[in-house]
Amino acid sequence: MMSYIKTIYRVPAEYGRRIRFQGKEEGIIVNADGQYIEVLMDKSNPGHTGILHPTWEVEYLNMREPRKPGRSAQRYRDYIRSETDMSFIDWLRYKQYKKDIKGCVYE
Repeated sequence: MMSYIKTIYRVPAEYGRRIRFQGKEEGIIVNADGQYIEVLMDKSNPGHTGILHPTWEVEYLNMREPRKPGRSAQRYRDYIRSETDMSFIDWLRYKQYKKDIKGCVYE
């Protein structure tokens, strides 16, 4: 997806690129979502991202490694990506059950 954004919009969008939004808020690109970029803003909690259009009031800056999301944010991201019909709390209980039964660490 990132190559699509770079080609169509002719911007240097890539994972780890810092951006400035509306001339004041800074963040870092962590993903592509269709024709949009997913940005972790510096003032937000790790793991909480925003979706921006790659050309609308976005200034591209230097490269940097993004912050790692916290454990709870990572668990919620895993839940969203699992595309399950369970509620989040039921999914957490299921993961704990699997861990208890198999004796393995959190996946």
